[in-house]
Amino acid sequence: MKESGRKQGAAAPCAACKLLRRRCAQDCVFAPYFPADEPHKFANVHKVFGASNVNKMLQELPVHQRGDAVSSMVYEANARVRDPVYGCVGAISSLQQQIDTLQTQLALAQAEVVHLRVRQTTSFSHHGFGPASPSNSGSPSTRLMGSQAKPVFDMDMVVDQGSLGESMWSC
Repeated sequence: MKESGRKQGAAAPCAACKLLRRRCAQDCVFAPYFPADEPHKFANVHKVFGASNVNKMLQELPVHQRGDAVSSMVYEANARVRDPVYGCVGAISSLQQQIDTLQTQLALAQAEVVHLRVRQTTSFSHHGFGPASPSNSGSPSTRLMGSQAKPVFDMDMVVDQGSLGESMWSC
C-alpha cells in the first residue's frame, strides 16, 4: 500500500530523493508529490527549476496549495523540455493562433452562408419560385446551379485578415 510516495514500513525513497541520491526522510517535502514510480516528473522539474528552488517554493506554500504548485511546475518543466525558449508560453501562443485561424474560417463560412441565402432569396424572387412550386424540388444549390459547372461555393467578397478584429467577436 502506498502512502505519500513511499511504501509503508520500507524506506523506499521518493523520486526526488532517488534522483538526488539522498536518504528520504519521513518528513520529506517532495515525497507526497513525486512518488518513486514517476521519476520523470521530478527529473524535468529538477532540470528546469533545481531541487533547492522547488524545495523553497514548496516550503513557503501552505500544504493545501502545494499539489497545485507541483502540478504547475511539472507542466512548465515539461513544456520547457519540449521548447526550451518559450516553454508553455509557446504552447499558449500556438493555441491562440489556432483560435484566430478557426475564428477567421468561421467568419468566412458565416459570410458565405449569408451570401448564399441572399443569392437564393433574390433568385427565387426573380424567377417566381415559391414554396409550392414544382420546380422548387432538390437542394438549393442544384436549383440555383442547374446544369452549370460553376462551383457551389464561389464567393464575391474578400475578407481582410486585419479587419477581423475585436469588434467582430464582441457579439
